[in-house]
Amino acid sequence: MTTSLTDFAHEFFQDIVTQADAAGHFLEDVFFDVFCDHLGQVGEFEAPDRALYLGPGTSGIHVDGYSLDDNFDALSLIVSDFIQSPDIARLTGSEMNAILERPARFLRRSLDAKWRNSLEETSPGFGLADLVAGRWGHIQKVRLILISNRELSERVDGRKAGEIDGKEITYNVWDIRRLHRLVEAGHGREDIEIDLRHFGGPLTVLPAHLRDDGHESFLAVVPGAVLARIYDRWGARLLEQNVRVFLQARGNVNKGIRNTLQREPSMFFHYNNGITCTAEELDVVNTGGRKELRRLRNLQIVNGGQTTASIHQAWFGKANLSDVFVQMKLSVVEPERAEEIVPKISEFANSQNRINAADFFANHPFHVRVEDFSRRIFAPSPDGTFTESKWFYERARGQYADARSRLTPAARKKFDIENPRRQLITKTDLAKFLNVWSELPHKVSLGAQKNFAHFSQLTGEAWERNSNDYNEAWYRETVAKAIMFKSTERIVTDQEWYEGGYRANIVAYALAKMACDVARMKRAVDFQAVWRRQSPGSAIATALACVAEKVHAVLIQPQPGISNVTEWAKQQACWNRVRELNVTWPARFLDELILLEEEQSKKRTGRKDQQMLDGIEAQKTVVDAGAKFWSDTLLWGKEHRLLSPKDAGVLDVARRIPDRVPTSAQSRRLLDLLRRFQDEGYDGELRGS
Repeated sequence: MTTSLTDFAHEFFQDIVTQADAAGHFLEDVFFDVFCDHLGQVGEFEAPDRALYLGPGTSGIHVDGYSLDDNFDALSLIVSDFIQSPDIARLTGSEMNAILERPARFLRRSLDAKWRNSLEETSPGFGLADLVAGRWGHIQKVRLILISNRELSERVDGRKAGEIDGKEITYNVWDIRRLHRLVEAGHGREDIEIDLRHFGGPLTVLPAHLRDDGHESFLAVVPGAVLARIYDRWGARLLEQNVRVFLQARGNVNKGIRNTLQREPSMFFHYNNGITCTAEELDVVNTGGRKELRRLRNLQIVNGGQTTASIHQAWFGKANLSDVFVQMKLSVVEPERAEEIVPKISEFANSQNRINAADFFANHPFHVRVEDFSRRIFAPSPDGTFTESKWFYERARGQYADARSRLTPAARKKFDIENPRRQLITKTDLAKFLNVWSELPHKVSLGAQKNFAHFSQLTGEAWERNSNDYNEAWYRETVAKAIMFKSTERIVTDQEWYEGGYRANIVAYALAKMACDVARMKRAVDFQAVWRRQSPGSAIATALACVAEKVHAVLIQPQPGISNVTEWAKQQACWNRVRELNVTWPARFLDELILLEEEQSKKRTGRKDQQMLDGIEAQKTVVDAGAKFWSDTLLWGKEHRLLSPKDAGVLDVARRIPDRVPTSAQSRRLLDLLRRFQDEGYDGELRGS
């Protein structure tokens, strides 16, 4: 269902307010994070970091964040224009120019040592200015990016804005209309229109399909310089999302490709396998007995991202690409089937590199299982009422909004109560929540996409070893970790010592340090208790406040040679220093920890439960337990006032076995209900348990 721009703007603003209220964040910070998350998903920039600097008085200097592309030596400075209103306001061209001049001034001032040294050394502004100055000799291109919830009358993308020290400056504007277009275009890709006449001219193509088979495919040879120029224009937005994640997991560009480009460019075509691409629409014409490709819409490189990135880097470094040619396989994929077909082409085309394990497609069984848990497992009510809610997991971008948009107003109100926005978890959220407990805060600090790449690789391998590790007990523990992460954000905000900045890094390191020290004690946090409370509890909250202050002190004192706190937080050395911190944990917190053996026992039970819960096995288990067992369970629940009307209804069905047989969904709910009762002291046991 298509959402109007007005409705989208209202919902977008309301999401900002809801998230800010839930986490205790400033609206401007949430706006930056949410907007940049959308842009990061489509490859507009790589791992943006918040680094607010607002110059005093009328200095006209302002920057909100940055992204530094290590591979291509390109710097993006991001500036926000956030209006605290759900109504769409106009952004004029003169206002746009004035706003974009502010990060440009910051850039120029950053190269002035006297100005840099006048800034507070622990401030994000100083860290960014010092980073710019330190990397300036390597930076070859600067992009100024304006994000705004106002509407600009024109689309501004890649417009040139002059040079500084011979380095090209361009600017992009992402207003509310352009963001709306991006989200509506399939939750993750903005239309890309490529006219090859602007990139050296049409390409000769060879049809590679039968005339009437309903599919179009072509083979072509692309000059390296043409591919580099196209990539320079659209960047990682050309890479199918899974390929972007794969490249982030792999790290720097391939040395073998680079050496061939430098030493034997004429042999590149012979040595390289080329690229596999898809497009939603092609303009192919017959010219002089041959077919020429003139235009492409929504080109996506589904295999060959490493090749493309390497050629672009060589071109960026002024290499002569006149003898470099790349073979291309190009398939036309209809927009309606793009989300289904493109990932499959990507998976099969990259099978030699195991990209399917590295990038974790949205339809991977892991994500499907987590989604299933999130749709049917109700969280305990924290206030003791019968109001039930779930933690909604988005395995594919935009699922939450799609689910709401299909409902009537009355049904949407019910949906919002059952699936509150503050309990939405995205794939990158999940990676963040879990990686801190795997003691990887430096990976989390790399940004959502890079952290997700690391998470995907590790979890994909673990899934192959034993998928039953990912069971309902694991899901409840995962939600508990989400609760602790979100709570720690608010805890840090409320501390007297916190002066703003670096909260994401503080939170990641605080939780990772807790995980590290608890493991050293051979103890474990009782995540099932956190799940039951839907809150960390006062003892854990006190401990988190204590450790957060300790890690903050380490973060704002980087090792020699590093001045930028955000960059310091990405280093293994930073985690090594935090890991060796001596933290005196509060006694109440230590008293709440459980023995490691108890935690491991719960995991074994969870694996067994997962086997039992798969498909018809759950129904068989419920029926085998018999009517009397479920009658006793119903009676116990009533006596202890733990039954919601839905609980009572499904138990009433079970107590009538065999006259009535619960469905598979009802059976899973019954088993989940039984475990909840057992956590509360019920001694009923299933046969064979």
